[in-house]
Amino acid sequence: MAAGLAVALALLFRGMKLGISGALLVAGGRMMIQLTLVGYVLRFLFQEGRPWLVALMALVMLTVASREILARQKRRLSGWRSWRLGASTLFVSSFAISVYGLMVVVRPDPWYAPQYVIPILGMIISNTMNAISLGMDRLTDAIYSNRNVIEQRLALGQSSQEAIGGYARDCIRSGMTPVINSMATAGIVSLPGMMTGQILAGASPSEAVEYQIVIWFMIAGGCGFGMSVAIRLLKGQLFDERQRLRLERLR
Repeated sequence: MAAGLAVALALLFRGMKLGISGALLVAGGRMMIQLTLVGYVLRFLFQEGRPWLVALMALVMLTVASREILARQKRRLSGWRSWRLGASTLFVSSFAISVYGLMVVVRPDPWYAPQYVIPILGMIISNTMNAISLGMDRLTDAIYSNRNVIEQRLALGQSSQEAIGGYARDCIRSGMTPVINSMATAGIVSLPGMMTGQILAGASPSEAVEYQIVIWFMIAGGCGFGMSVAIRLLKGQLFDERQRLRLERLR
């Protein structure tokens, strides 16, 4: 009955000739299959609780998220540069923030308990992935669109940092805006997903609130640090040691 809403929406979009009806239905089908399969995987992980299985699941999540960062780029680095940049940034930011949150803040026993690691890591990776993807896409597009201005600034003696510093700051600001807006309106405009899930499962609202506060700060840290590192690494790829703009590295 819930899926009927998506079917009705697809029919509406088809009548409006938007060209996204098929994509909506395919996405809905993928979502159902993926969530059903991951339910069985998580049940197995929760029962076993072995560290190497948790690490394997985390590696799969990281690999898929890195691939999604690459797929969403309008102009991305050629070869494996873009994938390596996204994967390394996700690993450093998401994993570091998750380990800090698990070992210092939440402190489950053991700290690698899959019922804590997988949901927390998933929320941080997904939000950081979106922030990094948005930031990288906007920066490469801004540099490509303003390449003549940047070349003139370089010719006048500015460094690469000075030539594109304004564009990089705008990209980070744009990437962090959704996170800041969500944090600012949490509890008033919306009840975040983790908090809602815990309340529906019968947990105390005050306990659910505490977990959600922790998660939001971890998400903000992952997005902010991850995007800042990604933007810096991306700038290093688009300029050589002589401060020349190398747009041929984009495709």
